[in-house]
Amino acid sequence: MELTMKQFKLIFVLAAVIGLAACQSKVEYGDATEVETVNENFGSTDLQAIAAKMVDSMMTFPPIVAMTANNRPILFVDSIKNKTSEHIDTESVTDTISNKLLRSGKFRFIDMTKVDAVRKQLDYQNNTGMVDPSTAIKFGRQIGAQYMLYGNLSSIVKQDGSTKDVYYKMTMRLMDLETGLIEWSDEKEIRKTKSKSFLGL
Repeated sequence: MELTMKQFKLIFVLAAVIGLAACQSKVEYGDATEVETVNENFGSTDLQAIAAKMVDSMMTFPPIVAMTANNRPILFVDSIKNKTSEHIDTESVTDTISNKLLRSGKFRFIDMTKVDAVRKQLDYQNNTGMVDPSTAIKFGRQIGAQYMLYGNLSSIVKQDGSTKDVYYKMTMRLMDLETGLIEWSDEKEIRKTKSKSFLGL
């Protein structure tokens, strides 16, 4: 039995619809702490590992334990410097470390990223004549940070044929702003290797 042109077109359209339906993507929620293995680039698992390592190291370092025993030192966190060849959201790394330290209850923080916004608000309250002077926050009453937390993220990438090796190193330091002394320092290393199969996958 021969197919007519009309029947052939109908079968073709149905096959195309079925093919498109089979190729539709599906979005699912996953565990945010699950190990990420999509590729060898810096990812969420690396961020979590680095943040956990740095916070644990700092919180258990004997001089820091003594420093925070009866006091909550005031820190400001400088943005992590990205010295890798990748585009990495180091602000996210900085935020995660800051949040973990703040939630420990051992430190207080000054957010240096909002200094300009705070200055504008204080200027508005004190100099525009639109705010009741008895309720305006005065200039010069903010508390200065005692310590600065800062760090670098670097990488070394090597490739040999079908194998690519990526080595990451995060280094962080805590500086006493009055003396310039480094009160704590540590580093976290991560190595990731990707090998392609003979099919190039």
